[in-house]
Amino acid sequence: MNVVIIGSGAGGLTTASNIKKYSANAKITILTEDKHIAYSPCAIPYVIGGEIEKFENIVMHTPKDYERKGIEVITESKVVDVVANQNIVIYEEKGIKKEISYEKLVIATGGTPFIPPIDGVNLKGVFKVRTIEDGQSIKEWTKTTKQAVVAGAGAIGLEMAFGLKEIGIDVTVVEMVPQVFPRALDPEMAKIVQEYLEENGIRIILEKPLGKIIGNEKVKAVIIGEEQIDTELVIMSTGVRSNIELAKLAGCEIGRWAILTNNLMQTSIENIYAVGDCVEVIDAITGQNTLSPFGTTAVRQGKVAAKSIAGIDAESSPVLNSMVSKIGALEIGGTGMTETAAKMNGIDVVIGNAKALTRARYYPGGEPIFIKLVCEKNSRRIIGCQIISKERVAERVDAMSIAISKKMTVDELLNQEFSYAPPVSMVIDPLTFAAEDAFEKF
Repeated sequence: MNVVIIGSGAGGLTTASNIKKYSANAKITILTEDKHIAYSPCAIPYVIGGEIEKFENIVMHTPKDYERKGIEVITESKVVDVVANQNIVIYEEKGIKKEISYEKLVIATGGTPFIPPIDGVNLKGVFKVRTIEDGQSIKEWTKTTKQAVVAGAGAIGLEMAFGLKEIGIDVTVVEMVPQVFPRALDPEMAKIVQEYLEENGIRIILEKPLGKIIGNEKVKAVIIGEEQIDTELVIMSTGVRSNIELAKLAGCEIGRWAILTNNLMQTSIENIYAVGDCVEVIDAITGQNTLSPFGTTAVRQGKVAAKSIAGIDAESSPVLNSMVSKIGALEIGGTGMTETAAKMNGIDVVIGNAKALTRARYYPGGEPIFIKLVCEKNSRRIIGCQIISKERVAERVDAMSIAISKKMTVDELLNQEFSYAPPVSMVIDPLTFAAEDAFEKF
C-alpha cells in the first residue's frame, strides 16, 4: 500500500506512525513545507518566556527518526496540486517540480494564522506565532525590544503576552470583543484571568481592534481606537484559518469552514482522507459542524484515519473542545459549552458556581479554585465546565470531559465518588460544591 500524507503536524505524523503500526509493509511518504517536524506550536510562548530553555528542546522527533520506522519525510517541499483522478500529488522541492503517486492520500494541511488586512502588517517587527522559525525570529527581535503589543486575547496571545512580560518587556494586549478567552470562558470567569494579568503588569484593552501599525521599515507604534501606543514588536494572534486549497484542487467537498469527512475521516473522494485543523468536526452538544484546532483532536483523528486505511474498524467521535492553558502561575481550563454559547444555540441552562480550595484548608499552599458548571435545564445534564486556579485544573477538566461525554446529570455528579488527601484535595471536591449550587437552582 502506497500512502502519501501532506502535512507534518500532529494529525499527519500520528496517521503515518499508526499506519505503520497496523500495516508494516505500507510505503508512506510525508510532504511538508516545514523545516522542523514533530513539535508543538503551543510550546513556543514558553520558550519565549524562558520556561523552556531553547527551541531545540521542543522538537520531539526528526525526519531520520521517522526514516528508521520506514516513513520518508520530505521537508521544505510545497505541494502545488492534487490530481485526484490520476492519484498524483505534484510538489516542488528546491525549486524543482516533482510528482508522486498514491493509493491513499491524507490531507493534514492544518491552518494558517489569520492576519487582518490592516495598514502596517508587513512591517518588520510584526510576527505570527505558528512555527519554530516564527518563535526564533520573535526571540531574536526581543533582544532590542522594550514594548510589545499582542493582538488577540485567546490562549496563544495571552501566553505570549505573559512570556514577553517575563523577560522584561512592557506588554499591551488588544482584543476586539469585551473579554479575554472569548471562546473558552464566560465573562465573569474571563474577568478572573484579566485581573491576574493586570496584577502582573499587562495592560488589557478590550472592545477595540488593532486599527493600524505605524512605521517605515519596522514597527514604531500602533493605533488602537483613538490612542497611539509606541511599540517595537507586534504579535498577531488573531485566529487561524483552515488550509483547504489543496482539498479544493482535489475536488473534495468543503463545508462552511473546512474539509468535510465522514466518521472514518474519509473525504468525499473515497481514497482521500483528511485530519487536523483543516477538517470540520461534530460538536458533541449541538450535533452541528464546528472546528477543533487542537493537537489532541488531530491525534485522535490520525488514529482513526490510520485504522480506516489499514482496514480496521474505527470511528471518529464528536468533540467538546476541551482546553487548558497556563499563564504564569494561573491555569485556565474548559470543556463543552459556555453559558454564552448555550444561549446563542437556544439552550436553557442552569449554572452552578463554586469557589473553594485545592487542598484541605489547614494544609499549607492551598490555592483558590473557581468552577462554573453549565447544565441543560430540561435534561439536567452537564454540558459545560470552566475551571481556574493555580493548580489541579487539567485533571478536573479531563474528568468533566468524560462526565459530559457520558451525558452525566448534575444529580449524578453530586453523588460521584472523589479521592481525598489533605495535600492534594478537600474532603468534598470543589466540583461537588458547584454541582450542589446547580442542583439547588433546579
